[in-house]
Amino acid sequence: MAGTDDDAPSPFTSLYPEIARMKRSNLRAAIDDIDKIIQSLEHTRAQVAGEGDANWIGMSMMNLQKPVKEGLESVNNDLKEVTKAQKSFGKALDRALPQRELPMEADAMASHEPLISRAIIMHLLREGRFNVASTFLEENQQANSLRTERAALQPSSQLDMDGDDDMNGEGEEGGDIERDILDVKIHSADLQAQFAEMYQILSELKNKNLLPAIQWAYDNSDRLGQKGSNLEFELNKLQFVWLFKGPGVNGLPDDDSNGQQGAMQYARQNFARFQRRHLKEIQQLCCAMVYAPNIEQSPYRQIFETDSTFEEVAGCFTRDFCSLLGLSAESPLYVAVTAGSIALPRLIKYTTYTREKRTEWTTENELAFETPLPSSMIYHPIFVCPVSKEQTTEQNPPMMLTCGHAICRDSLHNIAKNSRYKCPYCPTEGHVKDAVKITL
Repeated sequence: MAGTDDDAPSPFTSLYPEIARMKRSNLRAAIDDIDKIIQSLEHTRAQVAGEGDANWIGMSMMNLQKPVKEGLESVNNDLKEVTKAQKSFGKALDRALPQRELPMEADAMASHEPLISRAIIMHLLREGRFNVASTFLEENQQANSLRTERAALQPSSQLDMDGDDDMNGEGEEGGDIERDILDVKIHSADLQAQFAEMYQILSELKNKNLLPAIQWAYDNSDRLGQKGSNLEFELNKLQFVWLFKGPGVNGLPDDDSNGQQGAMQYARQNFARFQRRHLKEIQQLCCAMVYAPNIEQSPYRQIFETDSTFEEVAGCFTRDFCSLLGLSAESPLYVAVTAGSIALPRLIKYTTYTREKRTEWTTENELAFETPLPSSMIYHPIFVCPVSKEQTTEQNPPMMLTCGHAICRDSLHNIAKNSRYKCPYCPTEGHVKDAVKITL
């Protein structure tokens, strides 16, 4: 029985040994050798510091030359190993991912340079790379100004031939790009301040300090409530648990505001306004006081486990913070690049196979191909039936025909005759019962 394409070894298999070599050939050995040289120098300096004999000092310096020279040679050898590993990995990567043209006739994003620049700047701001974002924005603006100046210096006949005779008009492309970049520049100043605050709060959360996040949630309580967020209560709940654990765990001062007494005092001061929505959870927290001497064996043990709670709360804080800014929790550029890197190898393989078999998909901008993305990148798109031009619903879901085209269920029944249909986009015929419901 012939093997299938799925049985073929992955091109990335050859990268695993190189990745292991990269991990082994790191800079740790070079750093250790440099530390040894520094220790030798410091030791010799300490010896000659109190000596007045010039001959003895000269002898000490002579004795120091050989170990320092050997140490520097060791550092160079360590760096050579790192360089060899990097070059070897680069060659293996080129073999595993050979450069070849993508199966498309034109670059779909070539005419959307301002959008790409905006996405890059927004990604850098979201990652806290404020200096890089500022530099990218300035260089982008300079390059755009240079293009506009060059276009203005071209002869009018050349502009007419190129179809760019309106470059200096109000509706020109160059002016649009400048305005887009200027909008990003103005907007980025405010976003930079916003994200700087976010990263400051996340830094405090990493250090198990919840107070800045609690204050931010309190200041934005109304907006968070309108979005149905429970972030403010979850932060206060975690603060109660953290105080409950006491100074031996949380590292806070050992006074009346810490430990079980401090947790109960905190609950009286802050939980009252959450009773309407979180009464049951508040009751559980208060009842846990009874089991304080043996909380690990109590029914409330899971509530007081904080191994991953701070990371979860930090994730919730990031999502809600970005939500109030009108942004998604993850960078769209990161999602797009990651999704493309996952989907492109299989897409290229599919298009190559269909061309070899001369079964190319003829419908423009469509492929009968399912993108293999992880569940974290599966969203809920809106499907509009290409026949009825109506948005699908649960009662009228999208249906995939045997040829791969998709229409809504009502349209399928409308074009069917005696339980058979002919696809409205290709010559394929099929039976209604063979159509498959698509879940988006």
